Amino acid sequence: MTERIRTELARVAQELGGDGVEFVIERPRDPTHGDLATNLAMVLARRLRRRPRELAEAVVERLRLPAELASKTEIAGPGFINFWLTETALTEQIQEIVSLGSRYGRTTVGSGRSVNVEFVSANPTGPLHVGHGRGAAVGDVLASLLEWSGYRVVREFYVNDAGTQIDKLAESLWARVQQAVGRDVVVPEGGYFGAYLIENAEQILGEEGAAFADLPQDEGLRQCRAMGVALQRSDQDQDLETFGVHFDVVTSERSLYDNRKVEGAIDQLTERGLTFEADGALWLRTERYGDDKPRVLRKRDGTYTYLVPDIAYHVDKHDRGFTHVIDVWGADHHGYIPRMRAVLQALGYPDDFFDVTLVQLVKVMRGGEEVKMSKRTGTFVTLRDLVEEVGVDAARYFFLMRRADSQFAFDVDLAKRHTDENPIFYVQMAHARLSGIFRVAEVNPDDVVGTVALEDLPAPQDVDLLKKLTMFPDIVARAAEEREPHRVPVYVEELARLVHGWYHRCRVLGEPPGVERARLMLARAARIVLGNALAILGITAPDRM
Repeated sequence: MTERIRTELARVAQELGGDGVEFVIERPRDPTHGDLATNLAMVLARRLRRRPRELAEAVVERLRLPAELASKTEIAGPGFINFWLTETALTEQIQEIVSLGSRYGRTTVGSGRSVNVEFVSANPTGPLHVGHGRGAAVGDVLASLLEWSGYRVVREFYVNDAGTQIDKLAESLWARVQQAVGRDVVVPEGGYFGAYLIENAEQILGEEGAAFADLPQDEGLRQCRAMGVALQRSDQDQDLETFGVHFDVVTSERSLYDNRKVEGAIDQLTERGLTFEADGALWLRTERYGDDKPRVLRKRDGTYTYLVPDIAYHVDKHDRGFTHVIDVWGADHHGYIPRMRAVLQALGYPDDFFDVTLVQLVKVMRGGEEVKMSKRTGTFVTLRDLVEEVGVDAARYFFLMRRADSQFAFDVDLAKRHTDENPIFYVQMAHARLSGIFRVAEVNPDDVVGTVALEDLPAPQDVDLLKKLTMFPDIVARAAEEREPHRVPVYVEELARLVHGWYHRCRVLGEPPGVERARLMLARAARIVLGNALAILGITAPDRM
């Protein structure tokens, strides 16, 4: 239903000269202002430099909404357009939800276009921390939202397996191997001191034998480099698997060097006249494209800066046929965005080729105090520790329920609480309560079908719940379009509140036949929408709690 209104509004916007403009359809806070409202006129006013009220009048004049969909359309305030839905439109929405089932909320906006979403991409030098966990949840759900919006999504993990951090990993692991056979060797300054490398060293000696420690140092370091990366990647993959995150593609930074893609990217930039040499180094003229200064590509010693493989990686994505790529980065990379955008613009890529979603780090709180380290790493809380304590569902939900770019304190005590104070418990309990209605009635929800008359939903809570269900497709579309996964948890908590209120105030079983059947249909529709929303979030929808 909201899709039909959105489509018609988009048509009118195009007719008025606002093709592709982004606008919102939402429920007004004041129910006397209608069932739905849009800010289209205000958005158009900024682009067309006309008065919002004037544009609202032009939009309403051109709208061609079916009489069975909207009974009234009004302009309010500075230019909001409010819609009152017909009884037929509302009750038909129940049938639509039930008919579409697990497909309700999906759209074809993406038209099958390919999108690459790259996320987590942790250095293979140690376990995943809770910040990686938040990035994993955000990236995975963003990919799901795009899939629900009709895009063909490729989830990708980029392995930074080249550079000095890998040298330090090899040196640290080799030192732990020597220590494991009783030699007085210290982990080098700037190395990795976590207990996980002690575990890795014991595993290597168990598989290779004690003679491994007697290898010449150069050979030992070479093997520790490969083994260390493999062991850390395996550990990370295990944690991500437990966390419900899977990748379609894993790309190695080292492969970009081995396949000469790094050199190829430099050649492309040079051919475009974008490089110059000064002070013994090779520079890139990114200042021509919005960066604040030129950037070094190759240092005086002949080694590349970290910018170069990143350029090669994005060129590789473009060469693989992606017209749009989304990178999920830590918020500390904020200043890196204009640099990379400038490079890609210099290469002639479209402005909308490259997009970044920033994710802030996470503070873990227990008993009102911050938890700063784990036994395994000695320096930070691992994703594995958190998941083992609160569970996958709670971890994912808590990571997702705030804007990704906002600072977040993860309250472990709250996440473990089995009360309505805990948002994930509250949401899952709503689904369980709806399931319980059918269990008591000894009815399979899938068998509840038919038409519904609004007169058989006599309570205001019936109608409030129904109207909230109709908003789900637009919530999904907006969350995907704005790259804001947190919109789904916000919606689902509001929906759960309505479900709980409806459950307590509106009896289902034992009512007159028409009311009972209508409320069973409404319960089934609400159960579907809650289940679909939780599926997008990668969270289970329990039938019992």
